[in-house]
Amino acid sequence: MSTPAPALAARTVLHTWWPLASSWLLMGVEMPAIAAVISRFPDDTVNLAAFGGIVFPLALLIEAPIIMMLAASTSLSRDAASFVTLKRYMTRLALMLTLIHALVAFTPLFDVLVLHVIGAKPVVLEPARIGFRIMTFWTWAIADRRFHQGLLIRFGRQHQVGVGTVVRLLGTATMLLAGWGIGGTSGIVVGTSALAVSVCCEAAYARWCARAVIAGPLADAPPVARRIDLTRFIHFYIPLAMSPLLALSTQPIASAGISRMPRELDSYAAFMVLNGLSFMIRSIGVAYNEVVVRHASDPGGRAALGRFAWTAGLLSSGLMALIAFTPLATWWFGDVSDLTEEIVALAIVALLWTIPHPLMTFLHSYYQGLLVDAHRTRGITEAVGVFLVVTAIVIGGGVLWQGSPGLIVTTAAITAGATAQAAWLFIRCRVLPPIADYAR
Repeated sequence: MSTPAPALAARTVLHTWWPLASSWLLMGVEMPAIAAVISRFPDDTVNLAAFGGIVFPLALLIEAPIIMMLAASTSLSRDAASFVTLKRYMTRLALMLTLIHALVAFTPLFDVLVLHVIGAKPVVLEPARIGFRIMTFWTWAIADRRFHQGLLIRFGRQHQVGVGTVVRLLGTATMLLAGWGIGGTSGIVVGTSALAVSVCCEAAYARWCARAVIAGPLADAPPVARRIDLTRFIHFYIPLAMSPLLALSTQPIASAGISRMPRELDSYAAFMVLNGLSFMIRSIGVAYNEVVVRHASDPGGRAALGRFAWTAGLLSSGLMALIAFTPLATWWFGDVSDLTEEIVALAIVALLWTIPHPLMTFLHSYYQGLLVDAHRTRGITEAVGVFLVVTAIVIGGGVLWQGSPGLIVTTAAITAGATAQAAWLFIRCRVLPPIADYAR
């Protein structure tokens, strides 16, 4: 009679999570660093607005369908045949999205989106166009990187993901320091070049690390009972792909709302810096998604992972509160990010609305990981739809009200949407079948 496997321990969760959390945390440093450098070039408010209000939101929206390739690869790259099939689908999707990015960047579509859909001021159009063109191959690099990182996580080599992030940050730092030292260009060129080059460096490193897994444990892995075909992939991945697409569509919605509310340029400039700080703290919660996918089927996994999510989430929100209610906020927005006193004051008020968001991020990752493990990904898309609707309603109300700067309304809207999303995910996870019933 076999001995039952021990229940999942918190130290096992921590062992899987901390390399991924370190990787995401380091990645979170990237945006504040870019913002800090852009703010030290001429026309800093315009360039920050172009990057944070136009270039980055549009680039994120286009690459959104590929974001969940990390979770898909972690879940499905179980044998060589599955890996090859999944890679073929990833390549086709990445090529299509890259062509869409190029179509927007190099045609009048960009003018239509920026001036008429988002409603930005004409002064940001040309800086944003230059930056968006520089980032043309960003989506391809993101897709390739996340696909191979999923393979590394599946076979227990998540520490190499963390090393890859160090490679990326070195690329970012090199480009930022070179641009700052040489001069003779604009902040938007330096910032977008740093982002594009660094992601390509990380993608190359992830692909290089994956070679040992492909030749070793992946080749030796027994064939899975259920092979991946196009129908199964579409059924599994389309809901996953729709989730970040819907979620990140709030970025241009936020930009469009900010452009129609008081203090437009100040809000745009602060939006990038505030998002950078918020993401840096929330990033360790984003990393938790793959941990849940990896361990949800372990004995006692759901309960142990849930306890960890609540503990780490509350601590993260506590850190956000500590920054918001102490001079750390003034130091970050003023000394580090070099914003003007008026924009610093605006950013600090908006920061208060972000305090619950880190906890919500951990809960999103926990519930989403359970749904991915159970192959019930439709609930994830539904929850993101709830997030989008709630966020859009609050932003729309702010546009009609015209009583508060766009940054504050938008930040409050995103936090309200994230809370509604967590609630919907909780509802969907209450009806999950027992782990023994999952079709593997």
